[in-house]
Formats: sequence, C-alpha cells, structure tokens
Amino acid sequence: MELEASNRYGDDGSSKRTGTWVTASAHIITAVIGSGVLSLSWAIAQLGWIAGPMALVIFSIITWFTSTLLADSCRDPVSGKRCSCYMDAVKSNLGGISNKFCGLAQYVNLVGITIGYSITSAISMAAIERSGCFHKEGHNVGCHVKNKKFMIIFGIIEIILSQIPNFHELSWLSAVAAVMSFGYSTIGLGLSIAKAVGGNQARTSLTGTTVGVDVTSWQKTWNCFEAIGDIAFAFAFSTVLVEIQDTLKPNPPENESMKKATLVGVSVTTVFYVSCGALGYAAFGNNAPGNFLTGFGFYEPYWLIDMANVFIIVHLIGAYQVFCQPIFKQVEDRCFNRWPNSSFIKESPPIKLPLFGVYSFSVFRVVWRTGYMILTIVLAMLLPFFNAILGLLGAASFWALTVYFPIQMHISREQIRAFSWKWIWLNFLVLLCLIVSVLAAAGSIATIVKDLSTYEPFNSVS
Repeated sequence: MELEASNRYGDDGSSKRTGTWVTASAHIITAVIGSGVLSLSWAIAQLGWIAGPMALVIFSIITWFTSTLLADSCRDPVSGKRCSCYMDAVKSNLGGISNKFCGLAQYVNLVGITIGYSITSAISMAAIERSGCFHKEGHNVGCHVKNKKFMIIFGIIEIILSQIPNFHELSWLSAVAAVMSFGYSTIGLGLSIAKAVGGNQARTSLTGTTVGVDVTSWQKTWNCFEAIGDIAFAFAFSTVLVEIQDTLKPNPPENESMKKATLVGVSVTTVFYVSCGALGYAAFGNNAPGNFLTGFGFYEPYWLIDMANVFIIVHLIGAYQVFCQPIFKQVEDRCFNRWPNSSFIKESPPIKLPLFGVYSFSVFRVVWRTGYMILTIVLAMLLPFFNAILGLLGAASFWALTVYFPIQMHISREQIRAFSWKWIWLNFLVLLCLIVSVLAAAGSIATIVKDLSTYEPFNSVS
C-alpha cells in the first residue's frame, strides 16, 4: 500500500507530478504565442526598422531573465515545500501584503485574458465567414457580420473543455494548441514573403510611420507607446509560470526543468515574433493592419486564410484553458478549505467514459466552471473594445508579475545587500519596466476614450 501511495503522490502529498521540460515548453508556447503575433507588423510599423526588432529582442531577454528568477523562487526558502501558485511563492518569499497585491494583479489579468480571447476567437470565426463573402462578392463589399453568435459557439466549446480537472491533464491540449500557433504563424510568414517579393514595394522607414503622411504627431506618440506595450506584453507568461512549474516532476529539479523550458519557449517565440513582425512590415509597410489575417491584409488564397483562422481558433481554445486553470484551482481550493464537509463540493465519483477512461465527475466543478464561462462570454459581448482594456490590465500585470515580484523575491532569497551593484541594476530594470508599463497604459487609455465615443453594448461587428 505504501509503495502504491508513493507512486500516486508526490513529495508534498499532492498528486504525483509527471510533467517534463517538453510539456512545460508546450504550455509556455501556448500561453505566449497568441494571435497577437499577427499584429506585431503593426507594432514595428509604428517604431520602424531599428526600434521595432530591437524592442522585440530586448523584451524577450528581460522575460527570459525574470522568468528564471521566478523559477528559482517556487519553493519555500525555509521548509523547501513547493509553491503551487504565484501567490504562495510571493507569500513564502516576501510575506506581508505583497501576496494580496500579487493575487489582485494575477487574477484580474487572467480573467481579462479569458474575456479577450473570447473576443479574438469570435473575430477569427467571423473572418472565415467574411472571407467566403469577399471571394464571391469582391473585395469592395463590406461583408460585415455580428460576432455574438461566434462568441456563444466559443463559449459552448470552452464549457466542455473546462471540465478537464487540472493542469496535469491539460498537456495534450497545450501540445495541439502549440502546433496550431506554428501553423498560422507559418501561413502568415509565407503570405508576407509572397507579398513582399511580388512587386508593389510597401513604404517602410527606419523610424516607422511618418508624421504628416501616415499619422499626426499626436497619433504617432500614442501609437508608439501602445506598440512598445504590445511588444513587452507579448512575451509575458508569468501569470501561469508557477502553476506550470507545479506540474513538473522533482527529478531532475523542477526549477532546472523550468529554466530549460523557458529558454526553449522564449527562444522559439522570439524567432517567430521577429520573423512575423519584420516580414509583415516588409509586406505592408507603414499601412500594416492590426491583424493581417482577420483584418484582411490578405484576401487570397481565401482557403489558406480560412485555414490560418481555424488554426487561430483552435490555439485560442487551448490557450483559454491554460489561463483558466489557475483561476479554477484558486477558487476550488478556497471552497474546499472553507466547506470541508460539503458533499456538493467534495464529492467527485469516478465515471467511465468511452475513449477517455475513468473521469472524476464533480457537480460543483460543472456548475461553477460553466458559470464562469458564461460570465466571460457575456462580458465579451458587453465590451466589444475589451482588447484596449486588456492592454491596460496587461500594463499593470506585466510590471508587477513579470518584473517586480521575481526580482524582489530573488533579492530576498539571495540576501543581496541594498545599494550594492547588483541591487542597483536589478532595481533599475524594475524602474525601466515601470516606465514602459505607464506609457503603454497611457496609450491604452487613449484608445479606450476614443472607442467609448462609438460604444454599443452587445453589438460587436466584424
């Protein structure tokens, strides 16, 4: 019996972890490479050939560096016990009210991401319908469709997938989603290359969009702020890093496996980001659209555009679950601790499902997770311009979760002396990223103010 128990449970009494750096890499790539990769050509168009690619490389290095610090902070420095979530890591290393601030930044951002993914997936579904219309009716026809029905379809799919109990059983979905991200990124790359070498040279410059020609000076300023923010946030996956690391088996040490996965994930992401961003800018120049697949930078071949959008949808379906799992775990753990004797919350009888084997069915999980899915879809319908709000949330969480907490936990664990050389440059990095976040937040606020002038709830149209 003891041997059986040791095979089922890990060193801290929780379910035995079986994850490896390969599964962690899949989770990271799924979390990081979103459909935002297709908007990086717009970001580079605002910044130009010098600042654009440079910003991509710099923020990839910052993300990799701070992620390695966070990976080393995922065990309690006194007891050596694993931290199962970001809040636990902050509480163990920094104490005080820091973990409350961390929890607020993390979970508000996670909820925001799931709402944003609902909107983005609906836009990709609508793009497939519009693509067929453009092919039949011509490119000058509006072919506009309402996004509401597509959000509902996405919500139904997520309600089903949300019954996957935890991160440990999500590896297959992350693997599929990661393959999909490579699929639509590769299609985007191929189309950009074809357009760039096909004549009609797009107008580009070392400094990006030209004031007085492409944009006003006011637009240039705010667009540059927003572009820097988009690039900085494009690499961030700290909101789920601790939870991903908690799936890794302890041998080899999980922090070493996580560092390897981080290096692979960020390296692969950077190659795709620089390639898609640079080639997209070469293809479209200063008129690069916000998303050249859903924004119809390309119309033909329409079947290939449709395939790319299907890949985007499948990827977002998987990424949505990756970002939901920390929310599910936090709420369910709190409920289990608050009502330990409740049969409604605790009971999960095993059910045999064809093709899937034994599944632990929980009425509580079905009810609460379904309710959460419905809430995010309703909010997505209510706030069709939510991506600007998501940019604002991303500005706050990027600084706090990707930079500030990992560095402060590292300083605490290593007992780095105040005002020493290492202490100074680490805190300089914190300050630099705070400035970036503030500027990006300002750009998002400007976009929100502009969008509010034409705001109509429950009336999102592609």
